[in-house]
Order: sequence, then structure tokens, then C-alpha cells
Amino acid sequence: MPSTIDIRTTEVLVLGGGIAGFRAAVAAAEAGSQVTIVFFARGASPYIIGCNAPIAHADGRDTPETYFDDMVRGGYGLNDRRLVQLVATEAAAAQQELSAIGVPFAGADGRLDQRHLSGNTYRRSIYVPEGTGKAILDHLHARARSLGIAMLPGRKVVRLLQDGPDVVGALLWERKLGLSAVAAKSVVVALGGIGRLYEDSTYPGDVGCHGYGLALEAGASLIDMEFVQFEPVVTVWPEACAGMEMPTGMLGEGAHLLNAQGERFMFRYNPEHGEKHIEKAKMSLCIQREIDEGRGFEDRTVLFDTTVVPREGLESYVSHCKRLRAAGVEPTTVAPRVRPAAHSQMGGVFIDETGWSGIPGLYVGGETAGGLHGASRLAGNGCSDTLVTGAAAGRGAARAKGSSADRDWGAAVKRAAEQLDAFVRPGDARCDEFKRQLRQVMPKAAGIWRSGHAAEEGLLRLGELGASLDSVAARDEAEAIEALEASRMLTVAKIIVSAVLARTESRGAHQRTDCPAQDDANWLQHLSYRLAADGSILQDLTPIH
Repeated sequence: MPSTIDIRTTEVLVLGGGIAGFRAAVAAAEAGSQVTIVFFARGASPYIIGCNAPIAHADGRDTPETYFDDMVRGGYGLNDRRLVQLVATEAAAAQQELSAIGVPFAGADGRLDQRHLSGNTYRRSIYVPEGTGKAILDHLHARARSLGIAMLPGRKVVRLLQDGPDVVGALLWERKLGLSAVAAKSVVVALGGIGRLYEDSTYPGDVGCHGYGLALEAGASLIDMEFVQFEPVVTVWPEACAGMEMPTGMLGEGAHLLNAQGERFMFRYNPEHGEKHIEKAKMSLCIQREIDEGRGFEDRTVLFDTTVVPREGLESYVSHCKRLRAAGVEPTTVAPRVRPAAHSQMGGVFIDETGWSGIPGLYVGGETAGGLHGASRLAGNGCSDTLVTGAAAGRGAARAKGSSADRDWGAAVKRAAEQLDAFVRPGDARCDEFKRQLRQVMPKAAGIWRSGHAAEEGLLRLGELGASLDSVAARDEAEAIEALEASRMLTVAKIIVSAVLARTESRGAHQRTDCPAQDDANWLQHLSYRLAADGSILQDLTPIH
């Protein structure tokens, strides 16, 4: 540890550079707080395709009440109703705020265009043809600058600072500058989801399990972690577009899913509507079954037939068409091939409607938070989540009653730095190899289809990996941070697999082949996890709010 670590102060510290983080920072600043936002990169936000808002421009029948019902039905009843109500009632206001700062949503004459995404009763998703997530993030970034929000880019969060149980800031690291710290009255964690915990994943490389790990270490609880949603239609071919999500909204525009025999197989599973009016968790299962039963292509894919989409509808997906054409594929005549891939985490830190984690000074928003989506997330709801819960967490943090008076910042920083020092050690193993082995365990132990036997084997393998973590070399701060991140990945992986084993039913994104029925009598409740003082993982059941 360096002899001195620079400490700056702020009222609200926001951790995370995606939409949830910047929306939290803007909300806290608009509430009158001095705000600092820290981020390493932009996370998954630039890849967001659309955003649900029940503004009824495309279909006058849509209402917040219908949106509420869609979320609860799509989440198989496990949703936290406080958060569902928050998003259902605030999503339209979020759209108005974004439009007011210049986000150029598609539309004309005062009415926005809306797409029909899977799981939604009506056309509800607003969008920017050139890229929804990037446009929203760019405009929030500009709004943050105009409000005078201090920005510290390129920093990794090492630890949260605590004074007793209170979260009072964060220890940071930057490759050239080394360690520094920000002390704060309250902290918002908006660092995204599980990241590349799975070998086949849509997450960008800068997203990890860090938000979950930081919150656990501070004393917060995680809920619903067994519900890992697999995006049903992720591009495998052309290889230059591998990992790109094909929009489920394009299925609403007329695209077909075809197996290797040329069948529109979704009518086998959803006879009335085929590819439409089906939520993503079910669609992923249907596609995976086609592949597993030998009706997919040799590369274990199905065809996402873009050639049948009307030209105007197809070309409205500007970024997708551009990427396919750059890869040498003309989407009007040649269809890409897709299969499911790990995409998002339904669970996360247990919060209330203000974003509070139950730990003094700690607020959480976006995908780091859990409870909104229940057992499965509606298509288009990832963006609504980040905007609304991000803003709630920012406002909550601004209202927090914490005080900087009588805080011993130096002692808090020293404790956090010593915890990092504990990871500096010699070794003959590489951290990237440890992570590679971890990623190989997860699809078998907690993939689209699960079983008690596979989960038990997965926990044994994770235990073996945990025993090998001490042999991972960490000779300096940079490598120690990599080892710390690997340790958090292991903890979150253990929680996910433990929850898969514990939930002896099938619901939404959690499908157990040995427990195929949904069991509301016993399992209409959350599985909750926290860390004991000795670092062991404690499990509990939490009722639905």
C-alpha cells in the first residue's frame, strides 16, 4: 500500500458509467447534491436497442396498468411489486425527460414510433434508429457535464469505504495514477450485471460481477440470482457479428425463425402466434430445444430470417443492418444464424423503491439491483429499468441523512487498501486461466436447462477452483485487483449455482429438468444470499413485497 492515498470528497458518489449510473448522477445533481461519478468504461448500455414506455402513441389502449400486468406476468409473479409500480408509473416520465434533453427518438408530428417487443401486450418500445443506448448515454453524459458533475473515467472500484456499517465512499484504482479514494455522504452502485461469467455471453468485457461483490462485502443481500436470462437470438454467423443481439422487435416486424429443415418451428411451441407474443425466456428454451434435438444447423444455430421483413421495417434497424453489411451479409437476401447466449441477470441487490439496499449510505440501481423482473425480463425493459431505478437511487442518495462530520476517512481508506494488499502474493497460476475455467463451469451448472445433479457437480467444481485461487499470481496492484475480481466472480457463481440447486421448481429463466413444474405454493418467494463475518455464504427466503 502506498504511504499516502489521495482522498477527495463529494456528497453523492456514483459508481458506474452506463445509463443507470449517469441517470443516478443527473437525478442526484438535480436534487441539489454535489455529485462525482466514477467509471471504467460504458458497460452494456451502448448496445441497448429499445426502451419500453407506456405512452400509447402507437396503440391508444396501452396504459401503465397494462404495463404493470405485463411485467408481473412476464416475471412469473416473482416481481417486487414496489419496483414494478415504480417503473410502470415513471417510464413515461423518463421518456419525456430524455426527449427534453434532446434524445432523438424515432417519430413525427409529436408522436413517437413504438415497436412491439416480445412479452409486451402492445407496441411499447421507443427507439433511436442509429442506436438507442448510445444516444441516451451520450445525452445523459452531456446533461451531467452541464450540471457540473465531476467525472473520474478510467477508474476501477476496488472496495467500498465503510465507517462501521455505513458506506462512506470508495477506494479506486487507475493504471497510471494507482490508488485514490472518494469520500461521500452516500454511494450509488450501478455497475451492471454478471458480465462474462459465462463462456457464451453478450456482455462486453468491461462488465463484471463487481457491483454484486462490492454490495455483498458491505453487508447487502442478493436475491433471485438463479434467474439468468439467455437472450434467444444472438448472432453466431457471420463471425464478424458474433455476439450481436438480433432484435426481438424485428420478429414483430415479420422476421421468421427457421430450423435447418426450413420449418418455422416456433409455431410448434406457440401455435397461435409463432415468434410473436412470447417472452424471451420461453423463446430461448424453444430455440435451444430445436438445437438439442438435432434440428439446428451444424454450428448449433437456427436461422433468423431477415429476408422476409418489409424493407422499411428492416432498414429502421440501422446499426444492425450496417454491421451485417460490413460483415459481407446483405440482410435483405441472406439471413444470419443465431442461438441463445447468457444476456442478463434478473436478480441483484435487494432494494426498496428508493434504491436503498438496507445498508446506511448504499443505494443501487440498474442491473446491479434485483427484484423488478422476477423470473424473466420483458424485452425492452432493461433500458426502462436502468432509467427509472437509476433515477430513484440517485434521488434516494441525495436525500440520505448521512453526514461527513466526525468520519475517519483515513482509517476507512487504510482498511480497504489492506484488504487489497491481502491479494498480493506469488503464484504459478494465471488469473485469466482461472476465469476461463470458471466460465466453463457455469453453462453446465446453471445453463438454460438445469438439474440438481448438474448443480451439485458445479458446486464441487467451484469449490475446487476456490481452493486454487491462492495459487493465482498477483505480484502488484494491477494483478491483485484482477485476483480480487476473480474472487468476486467465484462468490457470485457459487450463489447462482446454490440458488439453482435450492429452487426445486421451474419458473421463467430457471428451468429444472428434474423439477419441471412451477410450484407457487412453496416457491413464490425470493431466495436471498449474504455473506457471514467469516466470508461464508448464508441463504434465506424473503417474501415478495
